Amino acid sequence: MRAVFIDIKPVEERVPSQRRHAASCSSCNMRQLCLPGGLDAEDLARIDNMVYARRRLERGEALYHAGAQFSAVHAIRSGSFRTSLFDAERREQIIGFFMGGEFLGLEGLGCEKYNATAVALEDSEVCVLSVGLIERLTRAIPALQRRLHSLLAREILREQQMMMLLGHMRAERRLATFLLNLSARSVRRGYSSSDFHLRMTREEMGSYLGLKLETVSRLFRQFHDAALIEVDYKHVRILDVPGLQRLVNDHAATV
Repeated sequence: MRAVFIDIKPVEERVPSQRRHAASCSSCNMRQLCLPGGLDAEDLARIDNMVYARRRLERGEALYHAGAQFSAVHAIRSGSFRTSLFDAERREQIIGFFMGGEFLGLEGLGCEKYNATAVALEDSEVCVLSVGLIERLTRAIPALQRRLHSLLAREILREQQMMMLLGHMRAERRLATFLLNLSARSVRRGYSSSDFHLRMTREEMGSYLGLKLETVSRLFRQFHDAALIEVDYKHVRILDVPGLQRLVNDHAATV
């Protein structure tokens, strides 16, 4: 899949002079996590001949806004994003964090608008898969259609887990679950399970977990004092995975 580079322009815009990018799906280190994951060599070669767009965003820039007309699904090639909703008083509720190899905007496949606003947590790059491109790809390659269904199912499961996290877990369990989830996703991307940087702020974590900023900061200190983690600003090192797991499994968890 050879890319056409579009420099920080809305995907709806028609770019008069597009140029091909040297990268392809077959050479991308995020391939196994992305839409082509699991495809055989023949199907992967067919995808490499498809033309798609690429877009770069700066930290704090919105990829799309809630309520905007759905036009494309976005595969994160590098960087990370948060998704959020706003109430009638413009108060923000963060509903997800996404990193390399994951998708943004999948919910738009079932409707005509984006459900949430997606904002880059750092300088990032996404591959832009238009509705028309997805339709052509899935018609031509049945294995790709099955892969897309799998990604949609994963997104539904993520939302269900989020509901459980906010509805039934004590604060300690929420943060422990969040850190273990980040650890597992880091491993899937080929990185360390215990040593990573948090791209989101404590306040953003609190919004996602349904906790006050003061509570999140207190829990980080408690986890640090209990030798569960080491924390240096946004750098986190997990010292005791079984200990965090015990917190998740203990309904009356206290540190």
